[in-house]
Amino acid sequence: MRIEDIPAGESWACRFRTTTFVDTQGQPIQVSLQLGQAHPGTPSEYEGIGVIQVRDLENRRVQLQDVSSLQQFTVSFDDTWDVDTIEWQEDTEL
Repeated sequence: MRIEDIPAGESWACRFRTTTFVDTQGQPIQVSLQLGQAHPGTPSEYEGIGVIQVRDLENRRVQLQDVSSLQQFTVSFDDTWDVDTIEWQEDTEL
């Protein structure tokens, strides 16, 4: 399935790649920095699985929430693959 063909109102996810700051284990990091403060991560390519939140068909971009880090990323359709439906499950251990 292509992102362009996803029916509106359904939950989908995909694999994606982006360049972001990562830690020594290659996981994306997000920090609030003060002016002049050094960033603790290094820029690198990151691949993850993201839940599709918003599609911009005109500009061919998609906003995703990474299931591992819970961070949001906006990437080009060209940097996504393995698009598939989501089966939501309740976590009963909460």
